[in-house]
Amino acid sequence: MSHRPIGGNHPVPASGRGKTPRTSDAVKQLSVAEGFNVDKERLLDRFLRYVRVETTADEDVGDYPSTPGQIDLGRAIADELRAIGAADVEHDEFGLVWATVPATNGKSGPVVAFNAHLDTSPETSGANVQPQVIREFPGGDIRLPAADLAISVADNPELHDLVGATLITTDGTTLLGGDDKAGVAVIVEMARHLLENPDILHGPVRILFTCDEEIGRGVNHVDLDKLAATACYTLDGGGAGDLDVETFSADVAHVRIQGVNIHPSIAKDRMVNAIRVAGVFLSRLPLDQLAPEKTCGRDGFVHPYVMEGGVAEVDIRVLLRDFDTAALRDQELLLRNLAADVASGFPGCRIEIDVTRQYRNMADWLSKEPRAVALAVDAHANLNRHVNQTIVRGGTDGSQLTEMGLPTPNLSTGQHNPHSPLEWACLDEMQSAVEVIVELVRVWGEQPDPSIE
Repeated sequence: MSHRPIGGNHPVPASGRGKTPRTSDAVKQLSVAEGFNVDKERLLDRFLRYVRVETTADEDVGDYPSTPGQIDLGRAIADELRAIGAADVEHDEFGLVWATVPATNGKSGPVVAFNAHLDTSPETSGANVQPQVIREFPGGDIRLPAADLAISVADNPELHDLVGATLITTDGTTLLGGDDKAGVAVIVEMARHLLENPDILHGPVRILFTCDEEIGRGVNHVDLDKLAATACYTLDGGGAGDLDVETFSADVAHVRIQGVNIHPSIAKDRMVNAIRVAGVFLSRLPLDQLAPEKTCGRDGFVHPYVMEGGVAEVDIRVLLRDFDTAALRDQELLLRNLAADVASGFPGCRIEIDVTRQYRNMADWLSKEPRAVALAVDAHANLNRHVNQTIVRGGTDGSQLTEMGLPTPNLSTGQHNPHSPLEWACLDEMQSAVEVIVELVRVWGEQPDPSIE
């Protein structure tokens, strides 16, 4: 058994010390497909470099991108793409990274694109990420070295299937950033693999890395005519073998509670404490059926996730989510009716609610280009990999790209527990993702060229 630390102390599995792990059947199925020579160590090195760059999105900043680290990482990746021989590499004024892997099959189309995002979630710190590498994972819970935290098998049953794999965790003080730097690393490695193996026949491949996806702005400056793709795939999914074909529809509500502040010594019958009003408002949100901690599957939710302020004013941000887009209106009305009722009990208080549209369920538009899903299924089958057509209780840039007219399902990249200090990633699943999208590019290359029809 070997645990090789990267960047300091390494996490220690709570069981299996001193034992030689027996590689699970699931990991064996992720082993390199015949004819592939994806450089696993190069992929790992790339991923570790990316996660060390702080790219936390900031929804309180109006600029795009919202934080300078996204510019820094995008610039570095653009340089890498130029160095490996990609064409049309551009790091534009908005921080977006564009590139092309030219066709090797003599065709000009159809064009397939791949997208991932450079930013990480603001829900957990992404500063000074210290990735920890566990090689030949022996099984058991994983304690994180810098915090009293553990990644438990009970909460992560997929660990049972990853004995013998290489895992990457945090040190317990930050998120890891696998969402979505695993996707970024997979796409760059795919590009390098294709450029190093010109015997793989394929059509034109476009690459697009966006910013601020985590705060709903990822595609704000994407020009679909410039991308010029028939279909696109986001690499922003968990585990291995998932093909996300349906996402939440999403809005975000900004609740502003305005109270009346006055010195507490003379506050009787004059002060209206916005903090107390906020407490009543939050306590009356339904917990048994519309809270993320109580829902699963196709259930939607209303999720207050940020609260700031004081006696005079409190701001609350609330995520509205449902697979049925019409249900978002019902959730908004729930908030507005609750706000009116609560405010009536606090004379002098005012509660305002602004709702911002974020993204919509991609299933409503994917049917316009059925090959986007069908060929992804074929690529997995060609590699003898099982694929699950799944729904995702969240969204990706693909949700908005699909709505804009570019069919964009989501593929797995080995992410687990995103947005959390308990986040981890599996290198073997990332390697499998590279193989899947290389095969997907090849399968798309067999499609008729629309320019000569």
